Amino acid sequence: MLPWLSSPFPTFPPTRIAMDSPNGLLAAGGELSPRWLVEAYRRGIFPWYSDDDPILWWSPDPRMVLRPEQFKLRRSLAKRLRNGGFNITVNQQFEHVINACAAPRDEDAGTWITVDMYNAYVALHRLGIAHSIEVHHADQLVGGLYGLAMGPVFFGESMFSNIADASKVALAHLAGAMQAHGGKLIDCQMHTPHLASMGATTVARETFINYLEQWLPEAAFNVSSHEALSVPASPWLEAVSRYNTP
Repeated sequence: MLPWLSSPFPTFPPTRIAMDSPNGLLAAGGELSPRWLVEAYRRGIFPWYSDDDPILWWSPDPRMVLRPEQFKLRRSLAKRLRNGGFNITVNQQFEHVINACAAPRDEDAGTWITVDMYNAYVALHRLGIAHSIEVHHADQLVGGLYGLAMGPVFFGESMFSNIADASKVALAHLAGAMQAHGGKLIDCQMHTPHLASMGATTVARETFINYLEQWLPEAAFNVSSHEALSVPASPWLEAVSRYNTP
């Protein structure tokens, strides 16, 4: 039976009990408050559900990740980075980015970014935990991505492109800045051919959890309801917009 989360404090079952089918479904219930979300991500758990569902929490096995140094900067993309006329900003248009990511990708598609999810990540952004990388061309927002930054780990949530390669440009800046300034891992959650083509690979859930325990120790967090929420700082964020292609 799927565990139902009803504690007033963020409490999750061990990820090892997550279902095999559907892959990674761990629990239902709980909240989308910043404290619940921070506790979830640092334990390798994320929310994903539709409007008709309760909040569902997932920890798939295997997990797709991208080590910054393994990002595949192909020659054609490097040329686009140098000569494509792109301008990169960070945290200037977070709500625009998440809205673009939420837009249906075809006529029949819905979106998993519900109103409650949207509000939850905007709240995390205002706390300095969720961040956006924006790609501009001819003074227009044409691509980007958003996710959570905690210490040397970036938990990617979604990306979008309105012109060719725009999301790849955002990811290239993220990976390049992380590699140069101490970032260790980009969490991509689930396997997609698009991410695999850029160097992302799958690892066992246990391996992923071990990474988080090593780089995001519990002592580095404060999720107590009595004190201000805090997460480990991510100095590499400041370098994302300044990354230059080698």
